[in-house]
Amino acid sequence: MQVSGAQGRSVTSYAYKASLIGSAHRFELTDAGLSWYIAGRSGLWRYDEISAVRLSFRPVSMQQHRFRADLSHTGGGRIRILSTSWQTAALMAPQDNGFRDFIIELHARMAQAGSHAELTAGLGRKTYAAVLAFLAVLTVAMAGLLIRALLIGEFAGALFIIGFAALFAWQVGGFVRRNQPHSYRFDRVPKALLP
Repeated sequence: MQVSGAQGRSVTSYAYKASLIGSAHRFELTDAGLSWYIAGRSGLWRYDEISAVRLSFRPVSMQQHRFRADLSHTGGGRIRILSTSWQTAALMAPQDNGFRDFIIELHARMAQAGSHAELTAGLGRKTYAAVLAFLAVLTVAMAGLLIRALLIGEFAGALFIIGFAALFAWQVGGFVRRNQPHSYRFDRVPKALLP
């Protein structure tokens, strides 16, 4: 992230590479609004024209600590901003400080512009309910396997199931906890959804 100023005007910028091929996605917070450059297209969204912001925690196999911001425009457009950037075929680098500072500054400028955007955190309610239902079914199945292993005396199998369940709970628990759907205010950006 870069902050620059000239004659009382300040510009905050952020860029990331969404894939190995193609140019970086670049964003600037200017006095006029959010200026964006994505895949040869560009635009300027006034802060009061941003109709919704959704923050979420979205880990991927190559980057377990990845955050995402989805912005919607009153005219129907949508922009995705990620906290990681592709460096090489095997390396996706985190950009934690730049992403966090950019998102906090975006919220501050939207609030200053009198925005009435819908601010939500986590997954959508239906998606979150589906994730919880899947986890409940998986928990029942794992409990059944554990009981069966104990009843037939397969203690090594029981230990494996317990270890696997603990690892799974550790990996998935953070995702589920951070992505619980809720609303927030401009002055209370959820820290759990920022690096």
